[in-house]
Amino acid sequence: MKELKQRSTCPVSTSLDVLGDKWTLLILRDMVFANKSTYGQFLQSEEKIATNILADRLAVLEAQGILTKAVAADKKSKFTYRLTEKGVDIVPIIIELVLWGAKHCSTIADPNLLAELQTGKDAAVEKYKQLAREKALA
Repeated sequence: MKELKQRSTCPVSTSLDVLGDKWTLLILRDMVFANKSTYGQFLQSEEKIATNILADRLAVLEAQGILTKAVAADKKSKFTYRLTEKGVDIVPIIIELVLWGAKHCSTIADPNLLAELQTGKDAAVEKYKQLAREKALA
């Protein structure tokens, strides 16, 4: 497992060292909003992440304590991934990115999710954080 090298001690920089690549937040997005929890499910995402990149990002997220990996109940050769409390703390960041992207970029957002976030962002943040916590206990 490669160690992440911090470029500086700036909080923005150190956060980007963990979350700032092209794929990490998409994996977390899929966990929060699409209820994905297995390697195969992540591979089915619209963005088509390469298998080697997915394996690396999942390993980094696990090493950073953002998610946990456990053997699946239904198949011993399959793993499930769940957010830790550290990972749950990223939910508001993902929500802010959804709102910013919907406002400033040419995107197609789920209209129901967008309406939920725009009309009650704080409630939505708490809802998705709680759902992530419940999945971690399942």
